[in-house]
Order: sequence, then structure tokens, then C-alpha cells
Amino acid sequence: MQTRFILIETSHAGNVGATARAMRVMGFDDLVLVKPRWANVLRREETIQRASGALNVLEKARIVDSLDEALDGMTHLCATAMTPRDFGPPTRTPREHFAQWPDPAQSVGGMAFLFGSERFGMKNDDVYRCHVALSIPTDPAFGSLNLASAVQVIAYEWRMALGGFAVQDALTPAMPADAAQIAGLLSHWQQSLTEIGFLDPQAPKKLLPRLNQLFNRAGLTDEEVHILRGIAKAMAQAAQRNS
Repeated sequence: MQTRFILIETSHAGNVGATARAMRVMGFDDLVLVKPRWANVLRREETIQRASGALNVLEKARIVDSLDEALDGMTHLCATAMTPRDFGPPTRTPREHFAQWPDPAQSVGGMAFLFGSERFGMKNDDVYRCHVALSIPTDPAFGSLNLASAVQVIAYEWRMALGGFAVQDALTPAMPADAAQIAGLLSHWQQSLTEIGFLDPQAPKKLLPRLNQLFNRAGLTDEEVHILRGIAKAMAQAAQRNS
């Protein structure tokens, strides 16, 4: 589904750059500016610095004179507004609203997210054109988000609704220990605990079953079994030296 972020009458160049960065890290690059304060905002030094490398978003971005021009090809319009409007549209959290799409990545059409100016937010007439008003849950006592921060939150929620990005684990999946290894480990610990005088083989009570359950809950790997066997061996050797 095509995704577009639209900034209406943005007054701070830095917010344009920060918005480009917020979009880029979530894999979006369609940015349209409606009547920004600076005609050359996409080339201003502050914009480029705040974009922090997301220059492809700035290079592709468009500046238009009206919201109508910004909405070409868009079929679902999402306003961003903290205050619900009396005559609609319905106000939803981003996550709640995006959950309505069972498979948004396969949906046709275009999704547009509209953001108003830093000082005044979105005009009522622009909000009324939208299908929904997205409201990011924040502390009621201090609920105003920076423009680029709001873009980042909505871009993240929408990316997650689209399926998100895979997170690469730096650790190589370890081989889990099998039942024979756990049994051998338990036997080794039984021997070592006996040698150091911690376990009375004539009256073991429930220590061994409890250790067995502890090892099972830990989900030990092959390498971890070797470590625990090394500890058991060191305990036995220390006991022999002191005897």
C-alpha cells in the first residue's frame, strides 16, 4: 500500500529534516510539503543536518500549494489531532485504527498521514476531509508531541501493521542439550556434591529431582552442560586436595 506523509504549512526547517529521518528509518520515502514557510526548505542547511543522512527522502519530496495537490492517488486520509472535532471524523489511536486492516501490505490504494503546523496543528476543514483522526496516547498533563516525534510514532505503528522489519540476533542459535546430556550432568553433580559433603547418598531426600527440574526449566544448551560439568569437576578436585 502506497504510504505518504504530508506536512501542512510547516514553519521549522529542522522539523522537515527530522521528519525525513523518521520516515527513512521506517522504510518510507514519500513526503509532500504543503505551503511550507520556506520555499527552499528542502535545501536549507538545518533541514539537511536534521535529516541525518535521509537525503533520498528530501530529494524525492515535493512542495505543493494546496492540500488537493498533495492528495493525488491517496484513498485513505489520516489526520493527526489531539482534540476530537465535533463533526468527525472518529478519533482513534494509531494502533487501534491500523488493526482494522487484516493485511494492509496487500491493500490497494494509498494511505496518507496529514500533519498540521507546529503552532496551530491541523485546520478543522482539513481534518473533516479525513477518514480518521489519529491521536497518540500521551500524558494528559503534557500531551503535545514535537512534529517529527509524532511522525516517528505513526511511521513506526504503520510499519508494524505492514509486518515490520526482521530483527537480527547477534547470537547464533545454540544447540539444546538432550535428555542423555542432562542425565549425565545430574549424575556428575550427584558425585561431586557427595564428595564435598553437601549430599548424603544414604539420605538424598529430594535434592536430585529438584536439580533435575531446575536443569529442565533452564533449557540448558550443549555448551552450558559442559560449563556445569566443569564446575562439578572443579568441586570434586578441590575436595580431593583438602582431604
